[in-house]
Amino acid sequence: MDAHQPVFPNRILPYLLLAPSAILVIIFFIIPALQSLELSFYRVNAISGRRLYIGLENFTRLLQSQEYVNSVGTTVIFIVFVVTVGLSFSLLLAIGASQPIRGFGLYRTLLIWPYALSPAIAGVIWALLTDPTIGLLTHWLSQIGIEFNRNTNSTHAVLFVSIAATWKMVGYNVVFFLAGLKNIPREVIEAASLDGANGWVRFWRMTFPLLTPTTLFLLIMNTLYAAFQTFGLIDVTTQGGPGRATYMLIYKLYNDGFKNANLIGSASAQSILLLIFVAVLTVIQFRTVGRRTFYQ
Repeated sequence: MDAHQPVFPNRILPYLLLAPSAILVIIFFIIPALQSLELSFYRVNAISGRRLYIGLENFTRLLQSQEYVNSVGTTVIFIVFVVTVGLSFSLLLAIGASQPIRGFGLYRTLLIWPYALSPAIAGVIWALLTDPTIGLLTHWLSQIGIEFNRNTNSTHAVLFVSIAATWKMVGYNVVFFLAGLKNIPREVIEAASLDGANGWVRFWRMTFPLLTPTTLFLLIMNTLYAAFQTFGLIDVTTQGGPGRATYMLIYKLYNDGFKNANLIGSASAQSILLLIFVAVLTVIQFRTVGRRTFYQ
């Protein structure tokens, strides 16, 4: 070993520092995940607690259920909307907020506020704005001939939930995009400008490639958010309706596992399938976007 190579004096301290996080992950993620995996192979009686081993029957019934297939399709559309529209809009706002203009400090602060709200509160705000009778936004839309009714129109309900969920994450995305923009060397952009590149070319050829690490991180975080953290928003607004148009996978899992206690085994199978579904999406994102990510 090189005599000049630094050696950490205490070999136990790093493990002690990691222990609290590791214990929390084991207690609140690993153990519940293993219990869900076990329950997914059983039919559980909610009253007596007795379990009957049925193998993969819960999984096969789900995959053959039209309701579950529809829920998967709705969830995919929802995730795609939240990720693509959310990141695009957030990047646009971040570029505007990064300009050295007087008063933009307050503008940047206001952009962060939506992320401080819980999904349920964000849902209440948008529910009031889009209420068919008293909503300010629906009133404005009616003035231009658009009758928006999330309570009866399935398409309007999915759009409403998607917009509300996207708005909730805008502040989070803007913060990271602003940090990424601040780390881009100004001399690189100035050199491209001196070479005659216009604003559009400078953004796509210089700025955006340098933002790809941030974009990849936000792509994954927004996917996880849309898949797992929007239950509160849906529960306080549409409750999965109308006609189960907003019956996302996470909301169906809740209804089968908590409201219909006889489907505990099915809900456990759904949690495993949802975990696999999101894991596959994440791997695809790493394989596709990660190859185009520029880290230097």
